[in-house]
Amino acid sequence: MEASMFHVIPRAEQKQSPNRTILFEGGQYGTPISLFLMDAAPGQGPALHVHPYPETWIVHSGEAEFTVGEQKIMGKAGDIIVVDPETPHRFVNTGTSRLQMTCIHASDRVVQTWL
Repeated sequence: MEASMFHVIPRAEQKQSPNRTILFEGGQYGTPISLFLMDAAPGQGPALHVHPYPETWIVHSGEAEFTVGEQKIMGKAGDIIVVDPETPHRFVNTGTSRLQMTCIHASDRVVQTWL
């Protein structure tokens, strides 16, 4: 019998929080990344935090204000933003529609320290 060379995680089996965010941690599937599929309402976003690895955000729709270290930057659909390890960061949906983005963590599991 040949070993599986791929994994399909059906939508019904994906971990979804009450705020419609989906978490995928790659360790159990042998991949060195994890991610959040964000679907945030206006005004919504995580508190300030850090990770011991880089994080990459891909904004699919909507707009957000990102706090990265001491800087505030705006991100909109189509933008890709990369944050260095151990850099305090957060974002908030500043638009009038839902913010949809992928938050890619360069780790097989999410390691997050709230500040």
